[in-house]
Amino acid sequence: MEENAAPPAVPTGSQSESLKPHRGTTVLVLGIVGLACCFIAGIIAWVMGKTDLAEMDAGSMDPTGRGLTQAGKICGMISVGLQVIVLIIWLITAIIGIATGIQTG
Repeated sequence: MEENAAPPAVPTGSQSESLKPHRGTTVLVLGIVGLACCFIAGIIAWVMGKTDLAEMDAGSMDPTGRGLTQAGKICGMISVGLQVIVLIIWLITAIIGIATGIQTG
């Protein structure tokens, strides 16, 4: 018999112990950072939130963090939407500035 062998796993019978832990806090923090300053964090929060919610629905992830995950995903979506709006406004302003500069110059 091998001395360094690990003892066999004993099933506990609790389903929550076999589920992957939720990352709701991480998703929420990334969503808030995305809103505050970092566009990339918003994208990451959106993707992680979508993936984690799908895993929760499938029953492979702990569902106790569903609220945090949903809030983080929504914050990420809002941050991406706001950044797209800002980019569009910036492009329109740049185009108008270039067009105005060509006509007066």
